[in-house]
Amino acid sequence: MAKIMAVENISLDGVMQSPGRPDEDTRGGFDRGGWASQLLAADPEAAMAAMSGQGRTAAMLFGHRTYLDLVGHWLGTDEPNPFTEILRATPKYVASRSASTSLEHPNSELLTPDADGDAVASVRALKATLEGDVVVLGSGELVRSLAAAGLIDEYLLTILPVVLGRGARLFDGYAPLEVRSSWTSTTGIVVGTFAVAAA
Repeated sequence: MAKIMAVENISLDGVMQSPGRPDEDTRGGFDRGGWASQLLAADPEAAMAAMSGQGRTAAMLFGHRTYLDLVGHWLGTDEPNPFTEILRATPKYVASRSASTSLEHPNSELLTPDADGDAVASVRALKATLEGDVVVLGSGELVRSLAAAGLIDEYLLTILPVVLGRGARLFDGYAPLEVRSSWTSTTGIVVGTFAVAAA
């Protein structure tokens, strides 16, 4: 059985929305996009710590919107980066509300939604059939629905020293977590691995 790990950048007040670019996710009128980029660019040691353990990744799991934005960005850019080949080669599973969604990037498979457009059952089946770590990048709506269904096993959180005051948050309720590891950079960025505690 696979372990599902959510890998997220979050602010001190728990916001995860649009960390990479100003136009990444403006839903709800969010105008503070790109808030994590400058902080991580100024602290490459923290950025590398957030990548730790990625060698154990058996597959990646995305919500459809994040798949289009994140995978599309890194596979479509000419700038040198450590993500392109990882994203190209790693199997990618995509949760979408529509069974007719087409996926344009290599090694991508659609998880069939149920009649209500929910892919939780498909993710549960995927978790039962795979081995190793299945990493969810971003995909806030998907992560929250999987957490509610008890399917998230761990969080790898990069907690940045900024308070945004608004935006979509990673957690929308009580989340019992156990600290597996924690590291703090000289700029105050915390990279921690947290296991979901047994109920």
